[in-house]
Amino acid sequence: MLRIVSVLLCLMSALPAVAGPEGVIRVIDGDTIDVGGTKVRLHGIDAPELDQFCGGEGSPTWACGDWVRGEVRARYGGAWALCDIMDWDRYGRVVAKCFVDGIDLGQVLVSDGLAFAFRKYSMDYDLAEKGAAVNDRGLHATGVQSPAAFRASLRRGRLSVTQEPPSAGCAIKGNISRDGKRIYHLPGQTWYADTRISEAKGERWFCSEAEARQAGWRKARR
Repeated sequence: MLRIVSVLLCLMSALPAVAGPEGVIRVIDGDTIDVGGTKVRLHGIDAPELDQFCGGEGSPTWACGDWVRGEVRARYGGAWALCDIMDWDRYGRVVAKCFVDGIDLGQVLVSDGLAFAFRKYSMDYDLAEKGAAVNDRGLHATGVQSPAAFRASLRRGRLSVTQEPPSAGCAIKGNISRDGKRIYHLPGQTWYADTRISEAKGERWFCSEAEARQAGWRKARR
């Protein structure tokens, strides 16, 4: 039985790609685009989640997921793409290799350090990622957790979301918004009670407003 399954997998991997959507690119995130009205998950790559932060362990934290989306938009938003369907994912999205001016979009994103090779599903970009890592290109130039590891941490609840201050005198909440803005909330302000501190994202508690401002945070307007 195992031998039969192995043969079937080999035959499936040898099947040619199916001609897929073509059209103008609208970038959704680092590895998902809209091509002529069809939502496409790029084959074989994995980019940081939109709410993912990079850095830490002594390095400044920054919104790397949002940064990658911006980079991909700047390069390919509005460009014309031709895609070859490789598969469909569990959400019903087309999984495809897409080409702009004949160049593989996934290959470029991994080579430039904007995404990782998604080896769980394909080894097509394995060497491209290794080259980016060796040369500190893109995300590899700073501390970064792979998107797969980030998602696994979320599932396991390992991202520390703290509601209680470390001490009574350090109750100012330093929050980081999705677009990377650093805002601190004082007890009694409108959004203080709803604000949660995620240390994995670089958020923190402060003991004084002066400390928060010195660290680069600004006061919430309400």
